[in-house]
Amino acid sequence: MLRRLKGVEGIGDDCAILPWTRTRDLLVTTDQFIEDVHFLRDVHKPEDCGWKAAARGLSDIAAMGGAAQYCFVSLALGEWADKAWLRRFYSGLTRLARQYGVVVAGGDLSQAARTYCDIVILGYCARGKALRRQGARAGDSIYVTGRLGGAQLGLETRSGIAWRKHLRPEPRLRVGHALVGKASAAMDLSDGLSLDLRRLCIESGVAARLNDNVPVFPGASTEHALHGGDDYELLFTAPSKVKIPARIAGIKVTRIGQIIQGPPGEVRVQGLVLKPLGWDSWRARRDSNPRPAGSKPDALSN
Repeated sequence: MLRRLKGVEGIGDDCAILPWTRTRDLLVTTDQFIEDVHFLRDVHKPEDCGWKAAARGLSDIAAMGGAAQYCFVSLALGEWADKAWLRRFYSGLTRLARQYGVVVAGGDLSQAARTYCDIVILGYCARGKALRRQGARAGDSIYVTGRLGGAQLGLETRSGIAWRKHLRPEPRLRVGHALVGKASAAMDLSDGLSLDLRRLCIESGVAARLNDNVPVFPGASTEHALHGGDDYELLFTAPSKVKIPARIAGIKVTRIGQIIQGPPGEVRVQGLVLKPLGWDSWRARRDSNPRPAGSKPDALSN
């Protein structure tokens, strides 16, 4: 079990929150990017791998309402990866980092049986103002940015704008920053709405009720939108008295439901319990035949 150290917060959130200065908290996130788990070397170009590795960490900073500042990359290359692959990987990673003023400040390079990347991103937020998963209260509205299910559709079809969504997710850093002082709870959508909303509700000790207007990516299904991962949009809640605009920093925002009293983590749609069928690495590990994310049977129960 992880022990909470004095002055350290954020275990169970997208980032750790560390005391830094009198006016700022330090945000720290670490993410893994592993061959055959997060990418396939015969399918994903090295530039896309680098971009996505960075996006995973930047999205965590966005979910906390922070600004990203420094990036550290530990990379172990499989025997098949050459210097050209390495250069192209860093080209994609640094391209996205530069968009948000993030400096790649160091890391490590080694070899392994499979290519493996661990990325650490440091950021900051105003002291005591980080967005957390634990702040949602009954009566709060539930919102998401963008349209959901595109990354899952892209992985299945490997074509069109959905494939682009899968390969080059855009972390919502500007949206997250704009939500500070407005959102009561927030997290990024990396493993699917059904699973990530459950996680937010468990941290807050509440339940949720979804409307039937979850925004669906063009060409995707409702099942993709509910259970597909890798969208890296933001999921957040806000008190009903707080006015949330329809667009923030140019990104569409949709109210999709309400926080309610009930068993912590329970999510209901049309009176039925929505099962969390998003990506769960522990469940996938113990299940040699995991249910596909978009499969419809048993998604709802009484």
